[in-house]
Amino acid sequence: MTDDNKKHGPDEGAENGFAAETSALDDVAAEVDAPAEPDPIDVLRAENSDLRDRYLRLAAEMDNLRRRTERDVKDAKSYSVAGFARDMLAVSDNLRRALDAIPADALESGDAGLKALAEGVEMTERSMLAALERHGVRKLDPVGEKFDPNFHQAMFEVPNPEVANNTVVQVVQAGFVIGERVLRPAMVGVSKGGPKAPAGEASAAQA
Repeated sequence: MTDDNKKHGPDEGAENGFAAETSALDDVAAEVDAPAEPDPIDVLRAENSDLRDRYLRLAAEMDNLRRRTERDVKDAKSYSVAGFARDMLAVSDNLRRALDAIPADALESGDAGLKALAEGVEMTERSMLAALERHGVRKLDPVGEKFDPNFHQAMFEVPNPEVANNTVVQVVQAGFVIGERVLRPAMVGVSKGGPKAPAGEASAAQA
C-alpha cells in the first residue's frame, strides 16, 4: 500500500500544479476580457459638454422668446388703437365735408356767425388729426408722388402729357397709416399720357 502511495504521489502533484496553473490563466483571461472602467474625468467632461449644450439651447430659446414678446408688446401698443382710429377717421371725414359744403362766397360775405362756425369745425378737425397723430396715425399727402398701390387707390385717370405717367395729381379722400400699416388707402386720381416715370422712383411719403 505504501508502494502504491509512492507510485501515485508524483502524478497527483503534477495534476494539482496543472490545475493551479490553468486557474491562474483563466483569471488572467477574465481580467483581459473584462471591460475597462471608464475614466471618471472623461465621464465628467461628457456630462459637462452635454450640460453646456443644453444651456446654450435654453439660452437661445429664451432670447427668441424675449424678442417675440417685445415685438408683440410693441405691435400691441402701436396697433391696438387701429379700430378706434378707423372709426374716428369717419368723423374727421364728416367734419371736412361740412367745411367743404359752406359756400366760399358765404364766408367772404362777412357773416360773423358762419365764419365762427367754420373756424370751430376746422379747429375740431385739426385737433382730432393731431390726437390721432400722437397715437401713431399719420395722414398721407401723395399729390405729386408716384402711384403706389400699397398706399393709394386709383379712382380715375387725368390726361396730362406734362406730368409723368401714374403720378398722383388729385386726392379725393385722404389716406392714413398707423405705424407701417395702411389704415386707409388714399383715394386718388392719377395722370395719364405723360412721359414714363423713371424706374425705381420711390414715393416720398414712404421714404
